[in-house]
Amino acid sequence: MSGIIIFGLLTVLMLTGMPISIALGLTVLTFLFTMTQVPIEAVAMKLFTGIEKFEIMAVPFFILAGNFLTHGGVARRMINFATAMVGHWHGGLAIAGVVACALFAAVSGSSPATVVAIGSILLPAMVDQGYPMKFGVGVIGTSGSLGILIPPSIVMVIYAVATNASIGRLFIAGIIPGLFLALLLMGVTGLVAKTRNYPSLPKASWGTRLRTFRESIWGLLLIVVVIGGIYSGVFTATEAAAMSAVYAFFVSVFVYRDMRLKDVPKTLLAAANMSAMILYIITNAVLFSFLLTSEQIPQHLSEWITNLGLGKVGFLVMVNILLLAAGNFMEPSSILLITAPLLFPMAMHLNIDPIHLGVLMTVNMEIGMITPPVGLNLYVASGISHLGLTETTKACAPWILVMFLYLVLITYVPSVSLWLPNLLFN
Repeated sequence: MSGIIIFGLLTVLMLTGMPISIALGLTVLTFLFTMTQVPIEAVAMKLFTGIEKFEIMAVPFFILAGNFLTHGGVARRMINFATAMVGHWHGGLAIAGVVACALFAAVSGSSPATVVAIGSILLPAMVDQGYPMKFGVGVIGTSGSLGILIPPSIVMVIYAVATNASIGRLFIAGIIPGLFLALLLMGVTGLVAKTRNYPSLPKASWGTRLRTFRESIWGLLLIVVVIGGIYSGVFTATEAAAMSAVYAFFVSVFVYRDMRLKDVPKTLLAAANMSAMILYIITNAVLFSFLLTSEQIPQHLSEWITNLGLGKVGFLVMVNILLLAAGNFMEPSSILLITAPLLFPMAMHLNIDPIHLGVLMTVNMEIGMITPPVGLNLYVASGISHLGLTETTKACAPWILVMFLYLVLITYVPSVSLWLPNLLFN
């Protein structure tokens, strides 16, 4: 009964249009003061210890690195390199957009930032080359979702904070699923382009390919800094986030020089605003998780699911349905912070690997980013292209269908996610 009251109150507050962070906090305070005997001192102690985690510092650092790279000319150089490599294929400029999104995702960790950085440059170029705007929006809007799957991923950091999973293992686990999804999106893009006879670019010479690679190498090296540093044990994932922020600042200001020193305070302020928003959500989610645990709601749900006899298959179907439904109305950070404390104990009871669950939840968040009515990527792509939300959603439909099929693969073939981290860490 307490679980119904808690989630009922949270739902009512969210339906009023209240920000999710405030709705979480008010739900906790209302329940604590009126319906439970939990000492307030225990709540204060849990709040302090819950946000004291060293891993949380990775969030603002990765956000800062992404902001430097978004405004520092890295995206443009990655687009040039991708175009030189695959531009001569059918629909080459669109396929280059998928490649550029994958490359930028590997240095930014943010899905909306990837759509903005790549889409604002590539969409006008695609229209000039004769591609319909809707096709370009479909490609970039969906490919931008790679930003939360290919490491470093802010969403994976938040999952790790919520479940005490290893950030390093999660990052390594996201590499193969991320690359495989990028190849699938490239294949669909090329197939649609060939069917509709969209144009291709002249084949670039190897000299041009080498030049564009040299120009983009400073941005690409950030992938080596983060993943190589974590795998080699030189630094932790949180320290890698700090290194990425410093490196991104150095590259943007002193190497590429697309950002002036006087622009740095504005970038710092934008990163601080976004970090404060996410950290405030985390703070209230810690309280919410404490309330659920004190009322033994995860234990009751685990017992209920066990009695239903769903097993792993049925549980994973339920997880996907829940997360896909939540993705239509909430942003990824909020979804993970609310659902992970509930789903994680049940998954452990069913012997589901926590890293597999993390990748599975991240893929669900990717799909949520491009499904209405609250898909952030849809709004970002709509703003760049000046298309309506309905038109943008229709434009993304073929790629969304592919991502649903891909979700089935990730759900029931855990080796796609677990093979590389098991190989490297075991």
